[in-house]
Amino acid sequence: MRLPRAPAELFVKPWPPLLSTRGPGWSAAHHTHHAMHFVLALDGRLRVRTSPRGRWATAAGVLTSADTPHAIDARGVETRVIFFDPESDVGAALWPAMPAPFRLISERERAGLLRGVEDFRSLGSADAARWARHAATTLGLTPRVTRRVLHPGVRRLLARLRSAGVDDDTSLEGLAEAVGLSPSRLMHVFTESVGIALRPYLSWLRVQRAACAILAGTSLTEAAHLAGFADAAHMGRTFRRRLGLVPSTLRSMRVSQFVQASHG
Repeated sequence: MRLPRAPAELFVKPWPPLLSTRGPGWSAAHHTHHAMHFVLALDGRLRVRTSPRGRWATAAGVLTSADTPHAIDARGVETRVIFFDPESDVGAALWPAMPAPFRLISERERAGLLRGVEDFRSLGSADAARWARHAATTLGLTPRVTRRVLHPGVRRLLARLRSAGVDDDTSLEGLAEAVGLSPSRLMHVFTESVGIALRPYLSWLRVQRAACAILAGTSLTEAAHLAGFADAAHMGRTFRRRLGLVPSTLRSMRVSQFVQASHG
């Protein structure tokens, strides 16, 4: 299956606040990532569990919150996966409304969620936020008008990190100086604002950069280099920890759109 090529600048950038892909189902081992996502079986059902030895639940799809450990088995079905940052407009609409770390999705709800997803190619920030409100309504969630409060220094740092090149200084001292905070203060307010520590967040951004490059058709070796990994083996280990799968799994997925919804 030939993949559409993404803009070259996305090869060394993390994915935008909302990314939709479609492709053959896969099995993702137990993992945790700093993103919310919908995983929808387009026809049939998938399985999900939130602990390595827990019971599998079967449903037409699942919505997971950020930093929620989970495993997914979607082998044998076509899937639609929609990743979005909890700090984005879409995340602001859905994350505070979730009463639990994950939400199983019925067949009726799946049909409602998929309505409009195929039009992501033409969606902009306002339309993505509108779809998020539609998704919340479909799932019976109450969207919140207030977003998670970010420390001003953290807000500046998130914008800086997402626009930075792979060779830019990401040392704690350099990042703290860039936003006018002490290293210890930055570590504290970052974890308090975002929900995870700074180093795991930087690792997650490297995964995003590599995933964008792979989805756009680059080799695994090149993707590892562009994302700042030591080598392809290092990238593979990090992918298994953050996404529960090996990088080559992304080869069979099609990118619907890199939607430029804004961050908080």
